[in-house]
Amino acid sequence: MSDKKQDVDLALDTDLGWAIRMVSSAFRAVATESVADLPGGARAYLVLVALASGEPPTQLALAKAVSLDRTVMTYLLDDLESHGLVTRRPDPRDRRARQVLITDTGRTRLAEVRRSLAAAEARLLADLDDHDAGQLRTLLSRVASTAQRESTTPDEANC
Repeated sequence: MSDKKQDVDLALDTDLGWAIRMVSSAFRAVATESVADLPGGARAYLVLVALASGEPPTQLALAKAVSLDRTVMTYLLDDLESHGLVTRRPDPRDRRARQVLITDTGRTRLAEVRRSLAAAEARLLADLDDHDAGQLRTLLSRVASTAQRESTTPDEANC
């Protein structure tokens, strides 16, 4: 392999770590601004998104889904519940567990935040056409799923 080819392979703009860091930093900045008025900020946004789709999860399942410590999740849910965005009820399958449900107020706030976040995302993805932006989302979701699986400890995997 020529030295020129090695130089290209070592360029910052082809380095995955550099690209992830740049995108992560830029996204964090626009996302933080978009969710600033939401109690719990970005964490609350992820919780509301997770709750808006599908069956109501238990607190523990929700914490795992959004990769939050269960103690942090409890405090976050307390805050969201005090603002009327979520409610908790005993799980009918296991009365010791609590299911978390998004309220109508929570859905309305989520829709507002989502619109703000979509505008911020559009600015970040401005150099991509709709097809490429969709493909990027799909690929990142797949990589995120792999990363989440890889971060599961052996004890958690056996549960």
